[in-house]
Formats: sequence, C-alpha cells, structure tokens
Amino acid sequence: MATNDPAPVILIDDDADLLKATRQTLELAGFAVSAFSMAREALAGLDAGFAGVVVSDIRMPEIDGLQLFDHIVEVDPDIPVILVTGHGDIAMAVKAIKDGAYDFITKP
Repeated sequence: MATNDPAPVILIDDDADLLKATRQTLELAGFAVSAFSMAREALAGLDAGFAGVVVSDIRMPEIDGLQLFDHIVEVDPDIPVILVTGHGDIAMAVKAIKDGAYDFITKP
C-alpha cells in the first residue's frame, strides 16, 4: 500500500442503514471501505497480511462478531479488529479485549 492510498477498512453490520451511514462516514474520512451485511461475505475476501482494520457489529445472524473475530485470528492474529455493539455487555467487552480485539465500542 503506497502512502497516498487510503487505509482499507472491512466493515460488517447487518443493519443496512447503519452500514450505509458508517461506510459514508469512513469514506469521507479518507478510508477505502468494503462493506458487508454478513460476516461470511467478509471472511471470503480476507487474507493473511490484510493491511487494514476490520470493524464489525457483534450481534448478527449466522456468524456473530465474536465468532468472526475468532476466524480472523485464525487467518492472521495481527489484523486489528474493532467490535461494535448496541447491547453493551461489560463481560463480553472484557473477554473480547483479553482475546486480542483492538477495541470494543458501543453504538450511540
């Protein structure tokens, strides 16, 4: 990635409106965003050595954000993952951070 290339972000959220709004916000901030409504779709294109960050909702159908995080760690434990939830749970946040998540934030 050249220094002028926008930093890549893989964004996953099953809430279509929130996905669109977050994508627009990140793109306006200069990031190159690949947005997905399902974790399985995001995992299909994620390889070891991905030079960006993954931002994922936690509560999603099929594969939730915590399961996605576990899959990403198997692919490449150095990929930073930020987990986002509208359902703040301190125990879940502590576990995610202890397991290596870069950050755990709640939706407004």
